[in-house]
Amino acid sequence: MATETEIKLSLSARAASQLPRHPLLADGKPHRQLLINTYYDTPDRQLRSQRIVVRYRQRGREWLFTVKTAALLSGGLAQRSEWEVLGQPGEFDFSHVDNLAIRTLLESLRHQLQPIFTTHFRRHAWLLEPRDGVRVELALDRGWIEAQGRRRTICEVELELLAGAVSELFVLAGELQATVALHPEARSKSDRAYRLLADAPDAAVKALPVPIEAGMPTIGAFRQVALSCLNHLQNNEEGVCDGDLPEFVHQARVAIRRLRSAIRLWEPLLPESFVAHFDPLWQELARKLGEARNWDVFMADTLPALSEAFPDSVAIERLSLHSERRRASSRKAARTAIKSAVYSRLLTEFTAAVLGLPEDDGKPLADFVPRCLDKRTRRVIERSPNALGADAAARHRLRVAFKQLRYALEFFTPILAEAPLNSYLHSATCLQELLGRLNDLAVATTMTAVALPGRQGIAVQGWLAVQTESLRPELATLLGAFQEQSVPWKPF
Repeated sequence: MATETEIKLSLSARAASQLPRHPLLADGKPHRQLLINTYYDTPDRQLRSQRIVVRYRQRGREWLFTVKTAALLSGGLAQRSEWEVLGQPGEFDFSHVDNLAIRTLLESLRHQLQPIFTTHFRRHAWLLEPRDGVRVELALDRGWIEAQGRRRTICEVELELLAGAVSELFVLAGELQATVALHPEARSKSDRAYRLLADAPDAAVKALPVPIEAGMPTIGAFRQVALSCLNHLQNNEEGVCDGDLPEFVHQARVAIRRLRSAIRLWEPLLPESFVAHFDPLWQELARKLGEARNWDVFMADTLPALSEAFPDSVAIERLSLHSERRRASSRKAARTAIKSAVYSRLLTEFTAAVLGLPEDDGKPLADFVPRCLDKRTRRVIERSPNALGADAAARHRLRVAFKQLRYALEFFTPILAEAPLNSYLHSATCLQELLGRLNDLAVATTMTAVALPGRQGIAVQGWLAVQTESLRPELATLLGAFQEQSVPWKPF
């Protein structure tokens, strides 16, 4: 078995034509190949569900038979197991797969395997040796994916580590990004092919559970969580840039909130320079997405309620036109941010920094979690009394505290007691949702004050205030119920 470690970077056709002139490549002669790949799966996509790839590659007169585990990409980085031998298409001999569980599964499915899609591309490959002991293959692939008569363009760079440390890949990626627009890819060729095969509209992607264990190093757990948040964010990039569904922006924003919460959770163990450099960058991106999300919520939830409360109102018509313009401009700003070279470099630099974090003192995650969750719970309890009043800012601070607690509980779910956790998490989630509704009303109050200044907005402001007051008794009830819950991390 070999372990394949590579960074995938997408680029435009124009950038692809510029790439060979980059100083890293200009003096080298690339090796050119035509690669035709056929991928196999069962009719019910069992390999896809197990994140396993089976492929035959035609390379000149040779046929290479490959089995891979399909790694999740974070910041473009993929690290996966790979088994490759010479073979003949249609023959499925899995004896070279030395992982017993994977080989047993493949052998049980052997007679169900059928070709499902192909990739066809020309590869220009350069062998780079930037330093002693470091060897990297840079491959520029241009061609297409074909699935049931449908095609999607391939235009990407792969940096595969042949010798040296993983950090060297990110050094090279950074040098390339300095002059060529390269974006860390969120999906492998096979992932994109399956999506093409489905021929269905893209759907927003929610966060996946993070596979952590009580005995793993604490910084190791942070790496898992942070890279999972990046994967969540990147899986919604395309929808933010190319679609109009509000859920893509929402999920991208949730991913950043989760990531920033993770940074805050682990902050005592992280280098000060790491937090000081990256947290403001993620905060600024969240702000740009947040404005788009606020207008989406206002248009979808608040404005229809206002229209019903004030039928045939000229003020509401004016508010609707103002809101539509602001939503369009905020969506454009969000797309611009996600498409920017600044964002592409942030993904690369942050992934490299996460992987390069110094190891902790060896204390297991189980020692860190109770202290971490105790601190988040105390913060919620301390902020609760002020939030019961009329102060919207106090409610917002409580909402932030509940988000951090909820995300921490979700991160640590695999190592917490299931039954107590479900009840506690449900209570925290209900409170966060109610605080979210109250925050939406507070944001709507600010928005309408700008759109309908002076006497124009008095009635609307009054209506929003009544809605806010009607929710305050429920907030008091839910806070009381939450504080009676038994925490699910004692005893651990």
